[in-house]
Amino acid sequence: MEFRKYQHVERFGNVEVQDIEIGTCYIFPKLDGTNASVWLNEDHHLRAGSRRRELTIGKDNAGFYNAISKDERVLNYLKKHPTHRLFGEWLVPHSLKTYRENAWRKFYIFDVCLDNDDGTLEYIPYDVYKAWLEEFNLDYIAPIKIISNGDYESFVKCLDQNDFLIESGEGVGEGIVIKNYEFYNRYGRQTWAKIVTSEFKEIHSKTKGSPTHEKPPVEQVIVDMYITKAFVEKEYAKIVNEEGGWSSRMIPRLLNTVYDEFIREECADIVFKFKNPTINFKMLKTMTTNKVKEIKPDIFG
Repeated sequence: MEFRKYQHVERFGNVEVQDIEIGTCYIFPKLDGTNASVWLNEDHHLRAGSRRRELTIGKDNAGFYNAISKDERVLNYLKKHPTHRLFGEWLVPHSLKTYRENAWRKFYIFDVCLDNDDGTLEYIPYDVYKAWLEEFNLDYIAPIKIISNGDYESFVKCLDQNDFLIESGEGVGEGIVIKNYEFYNRYGRQTWAKIVTSEFKEIHSKTKGSPTHEKPPVEQVIVDMYITKAFVEKEYAKIVNEEGGWSSRMIPRLLNTVYDEFIREECADIVFKFKNPTINFKMLKTMTTNKVKEIKPDIFG
């Protein structure tokens, strides 16, 4: 089996996950680590990946490949289930630093997939794979709550219940992931939704400000809505983690990454929410750059 990229988890309310709340939803804690996966190749050798690529000894995703290649639990699980692929979070420091000391540098599984011959991934429900993982004493993320026919308010309440692996008295985790195993979106894709704690707080704090009478351009409205501090900090932390530190030469990479990820993740949602707007993309990119500078002034000094 070859490397397969994990799906993009959409913001709740995005057109890609419209109606995901209808039915039974499993609400999972969202960890702030680095995305990772493991599987067996055709020769039954253990392989591992990051979010975007297969890993090697020289490029091991913050030590994940080196650690997981020595984990007999994972290897034994995959030998019993050779058509499975494990996706999870390798917990290394990113934006959130409040996890317990004994929680770091472990692989927390959040999805088990059947790797089909046609190249598709079939997500196995939590109630099924839980016992399989426990047989090999593997670490996994359990749901905070199971909600039937929920809504935004019921999901938001789960944000304050996410203390998974968090040091006592240090607040809550990064957010939640909403999974409805029976849900397929309008494009036929099985997709999960997320609500990020810091983005939720940032967006709702803006509604408390004084109203303005001058209508800003649509590009500015879009940037203010989607280029949040949490989003920028997440992309910044990924670069720092990958490079082992920060230097000013990485500024162009950060600016381009934020813009590229923003367009890739949110373009369909923008078209839907703003009803096919006319957008000056040159202006949009400039405003995105300015927003990053506003959010991270310390790296531009």
